[in-house]
Amino acid sequence: MAINLHKGQRVDLTKTNPGLSKVLVGLGWDPVQSGGGGLFGSLFGGGNNANIDCDASVIMLGANDKLQNNKDVVYFGNLRSNDGSVQHSGDNLTGDGDGDDEQITVDLSRVPSHIQKLVFVVNIYDCVKRKQHFGMIRNSFIRVVNPSNQQPLLHYNLSEDYSGKTCLVAGEIYRHGNEWKFAAVGNGTNAAGLSEVVRSFS
Repeated sequence: MAINLHKGQRVDLTKTNPGLSKVLVGLGWDPVQSGGGGLFGSLFGGGNNANIDCDASVIMLGANDKLQNNKDVVYFGNLRSNDGSVQHSGDNLTGDGDGDDEQITVDLSRVPSHIQKLVFVVNIYDCVKRKQHFGMIRNSFIRVVNPSNQQPLLHYNLSEDYSGKTCLVAGEIYRHGNEWKFAAVGNGTNAAGLSEVVRSFS
């Protein structure tokens, strides 16, 4: 059974799962149902009915939580880290359907020693132009799975009211001595796009 986390909780990943070297991080969300148009109807916010396109990304940080190289950002435009330790499944444009919307695989054994933390971020593509925010999203979550046996390890529902927020820092995987831990973060920001989030770690 997966451990259900609350905001701010930190739990061991590798210490309590001996031999765990790879993890699958799944992120999911649904557009809020609008009047008419089925379970996942088109969304109307600020007079705008464009689909909400959420994008999951990973920012790989070094010492002092600083980004050392722009290539250490894994997202829909850069699906694989230079060292191959982090791989992105690709972009999901709508969030329709059940389960994970985007998945990121992390080979913990291959993460370079200078990388101390992996920050998992979800932002809304073109949010300013489309006048969209996370108050228009429901059922957001981040979960961690052991890909070798598909066993769910952790699950964190981002259940706060994120109205007006355009970016979510969902969770972090970070080094703790020789082990890896997970932190349920769940912080919303007003970043206009991924580049603005990345700059905050520069």
